[in-house]
Amino acid sequence: MKELNQQSFTGERALFQAHDLHITNSTFHDGESPLKHAHDLAIDHTIFKWKYPLWYAHHVTVDQTTWQPDAHAGIWYSQNLTMQNTTVRATKTFRHAQHLKLQNVDFADAGETLWWCDDVQLDHVTANGDYFGMNTNNVVAHDLKITGNYAFDGGKNIEVHNSTFITHDAFWNCDNVTIYDSTIIGEYLSWNTKNITFVNCWLESDQGLCYVDGLTMRNSALINTDLSFEYCKDIDATITTQIDSVKNPVNGHITAPSIGQVIFDDPAIDPAKTTITTQEANHD
Repeated sequence: MKELNQQSFTGERALFQAHDLHITNSTFHDGESPLKHAHDLAIDHTIFKWKYPLWYAHHVTVDQTTWQPDAHAGIWYSQNLTMQNTTVRATKTFRHAQHLKLQNVDFADAGETLWWCDDVQLDHVTANGDYFGMNTNNVVAHDLKITGNYAFDGGKNIEVHNSTFITHDAFWNCDNVTIYDSTIIGEYLSWNTKNITFVNCWLESDQGLCYVDGLTMRNSALINTDLSFEYCKDIDATITTQIDSVKNPVNGHITAPSIGQVIFDDPAIDPAKTTITTQEANHD
């Protein structure tokens, strides 16, 4: 593998179709698509300053690099990429990419990042921005921290561990999501989602968990959450805290220490199809 050390690259497609290179201590200045159609690259201690750095690339490792704000839309239509110990200050990084492994990555401005990707591993990743992970499938995340709204909208087959989300409208329109030992703060959690499970989670979500088809909750806290479970189907929820209110669940089982108010005001909903177990409850 040839080494390029302490180089400065300028101009469009500076290393077009490059392959079998170790790029280190270098800077990509102005010039679009410097590594388009590249493959088999090891990049470290390098700065990207301009847009579209890695499109249609494959088998690339990126370590100890910095992506400046103008390096937006950085990695599209690429496969088999590992990124670690890296700061990304640019938006729209990762789209239509497959087989990604990200570890110790900070997305300082993660707006519209990780869209339409598949087979993604996230380990100690921090992201600040809206619509992170939209329509991305087959995700396993550990110690993920997201601040920004609409996280993982439309995603499928997502598994999350020990993570924190400060985001409203998280996990909308999803299918097959399991979240363990995590904190989620933000209203309207998981609307219009199919088959979502929370295990040992701490949730705060005004009008959260509505319009869900297949909701499982195990040993999870649910605070400051009113009008929850509206039009939810197949609920199996064991909650460790008081629920402010429950409204018009379609069917299932809900267990909690107490519920401030249980509301059935839709004549199309049969209350007998939902079993609610509390120490004390008011049914209106």
